[in-house]
Amino acid sequence: MRSYLVTGGSGFIGAPLVRRLLAAGNRVRVFDNHSRGKASRLADAQGDLEHLEGDVRDAAAVESAVQGMDAVVHLAFVNGTEFFYTRPELVLEVGVKGIVNVLDACRKHHTPEFILASSSEVYQTPPVVPTDETVPLVVPDLWNPRYSYGAAKIISEVMAVHYGRTGFKRVVIFRPHNVYGPDMGWEHVIPQLVLRMKRLCEGSSGVVRLPVQGTGRETRAFIYIDDFTEGLLRVIEKGEHLGVYHIGTDEEVTIRRVAGLIGEYFKRSVDVVPGAGDGHTARGGTPRRCPDIKRLSALGWKSAVPLHKGVHLTAEWYDRHAELAPVVEGERV
Repeated sequence: MRSYLVTGGSGFIGAPLVRRLLAAGNRVRVFDNHSRGKASRLADAQGDLEHLEGDVRDAAAVESAVQGMDAVVHLAFVNGTEFFYTRPELVLEVGVKGIVNVLDACRKHHTPEFILASSSEVYQTPPVVPTDETVPLVVPDLWNPRYSYGAAKIISEVMAVHYGRTGFKRVVIFRPHNVYGPDMGWEHVIPQLVLRMKRLCEGSSGVVRLPVQGTGRETRAFIYIDDFTEGLLRVIEKGEHLGVYHIGTDEEVTIRRVAGLIGEYFKRSVDVVPGAGDGHTARGGTPRRCPDIKRLSALGWKSAVPLHKGVHLTAEWYDRHAELAPVVEGERV
């Protein structure tokens, strides 16, 4: 049995990881302020689980949470594209203060292992697709608030690597690529398309004209949460010291294809209606994103949930829980 601290452990990614660590007989301490996560995600979790409510910006609280742990998995961050644009200062504050406080606490208490969640956003628009872990990390436009997230993740990676050279037995970095699934939040493309589709289907028949941001030809490689959690466990268990690993799939698909799969769930044909200009691409998004996953595959991982199944499971959850969607300017997202 080992003891793990998971910051952000009640989040969409954190909660499944916590459950799997507990199932393997480990002791787990969750540190979260629930600003993005939900304690209810772990309400029925079984095992040696401890909850600590706190903010990663609070150095004293972080130090207390780290004490006595064999490993720290640092997930706590402000995610969601809408926040990148509207609250870049918060994204940076949580990201930078968080990594400083966690690393300082680990070094003070001689925590041997540190696992850091980074992001595919560190590449912004990658020069090579599929993209491997050696592609340079960039902040292409200092004045674009979207890059607050990628910049904070780059800072976190640099600190983890160079603190990790002397202060830890093992430091591992993983970069998630478009993780999706039920209860993932409301600020992401699949939930927003599901809710939009649900509204358009009500009181209508025939082909649904579904508006999207951009052209709909933008591509991503989506990974279902169950597959992601399995990949993360492989990285935690087998990742090499100072190693960096993509966790994703190499199935590059267009947003049009995803919209079509959502239409299949609603048993409707979809006519994708492009937005004005090129949507997020003009605001700093990237037209293509697909990881090279050779390093992850070498650890013995492979995807088990096909895209159509994962999208249908996700669409079903958001269809059933649409009333929980936040209201923005008089209507739901």
